Amino acid sequence: MRIHKKALVLATVGFALAATAAWYHANAGTATSGLFPKDGPKIPLGLVEIVWPEENPYSAEKAELGWLLFFDTRLSSDRSVSCASCHAPAHAYADGRPVSTGIKQQKGGRSAPSVINRVYGAAQFWDGRAASLEEQAKGPIANPIEMTAEKDAGKAHAACVDSLREVKEYRRRFKAVFGTEEFTIDHVAMAIATFERTVLSGNSPYDKFKAGDKTALTESQQRGMNVFFSNNARCDSCHDGAAFTTNQFANIGVGMDKVNPDLGRYNVTKRDSDKGAFKTPGLRDIARTAPYMHDGSLKTLEDVVEHYDKGGIKNQWLHQDVKPLKLSKQDKSDLVQFLHALNGEGWQHIKAPTKLPK
Repeated sequence: MRIHKKALVLATVGFALAATAAWYHANAGTATSGLFPKDGPKIPLGLVEIVWPEENPYSAEKAELGWLLFFDTRLSSDRSVSCASCHAPAHAYADGRPVSTGIKQQKGGRSAPSVINRVYGAAQFWDGRAASLEEQAKGPIANPIEMTAEKDAGKAHAACVDSLREVKEYRRRFKAVFGTEEFTIDHVAMAIATFERTVLSGNSPYDKFKAGDKTALTESQQRGMNVFFSNNARCDSCHDGAAFTTNQFANIGVGMDKVNPDLGRYNVTKRDSDKGAFKTPGLRDIARTAPYMHDGSLKTLEDVVEHYDKGGIKNQWLHQDVKPLKLSKQDKSDLVQFLHALNGEGWQHIKAPTKLPK
C-alpha cells in the first residue's frame, strides 16, 4: 500500500513538472511585465487608433522586448548609453537638456525630442531623415557621437547585435518574437519601434473639456485656447490634429542668426526652400519637455510664445506664416496656461525595468 501511495505521489509530481514545463515552452515568448495588453495599448481620450505597420505588427511580447532594449545600455559600444538616456520617463521621454550627451560625454548638436505620441508622426528626427520609427531606432546606434565608437554604420550595428546575442534571455525572447536567435539590427529596431508606439499621451484637461466637461479648463486656459485657435495667432496652422502637429517642416528663424546655422531639412533634401526648416513638434505634454526648439535655445514656454509674438528671427527662408502677432500680455499668459492643459496621461506607468535580461 505504501508503495502504491509513493508511486502515486511521484506520478503526481511528475505530471505537475511536465505540465509546468509544457506551459513554459508554450508561453516562453509571452510578456511578463503586465505593461503591454495582448490587444494593444489603450488609446487615451483625444487620440486616434494606431495604424500598425503591416511589416511590423503589434504583439505584447514584441513591445516588451522593445521596452527592455530601450532601457539597455548594452546597445552602446561602451555600455554607458541607452535610448532612455536621451528619452527618459522622468523628462516625459526627452532629457531636459538643450542638447543630448552621448558616449564619452560627447555633446550632440540638437535637443532630444520626446518619444511621446511619435506613433502619429511621419518622418522622424528634427530633419525628417528617417522615414519610420524602425529606421530612426537604428540611427543613434550607428552615430559616433551618440552610441558607438565605430565610424562605419554596418560595423556599429553588427557590434550591437553581437553584444545582445551574448545574452541568453535576449536570444530566447528574439526567437519567441521573430522565430530566430540569429536576430539582426532590423529585428532590434522593430522591437524598439513597437515599444515606442505604445508611449501615448491623451486624456488631458483639453480633451476632457472638448468631451463635455466644462470645468476641465480654467478660465485662463479657455481664453488661451481661443488665442491658440484664433485667426490672429493661428497656432493650429502648424499644430493641428490629435497630436497637435501637421508633421510639416518650417523655418521659424531659430538659430538662423548664427554664423554657421544648422540648416535642418535642407541637409536631407538639398532644396533651398528647406534651409533652416525643422519638424513641427507635437504639443502634447509640451510643458514637461523644456527646453524648446531643435537647439534647446528657448528655456521656457514663455520664451517660445515671445519668439512667435515677435515674428521669429528674420532670414531669407522664414516661413510665410511666421509674422509678428502683437499679442497682449494677458493673451501670452493665457496661451501658456492653455499649453499646460495639454499635459496628458497614458505614458506615466511605463517605467524603466527593475532588471534587464542576463
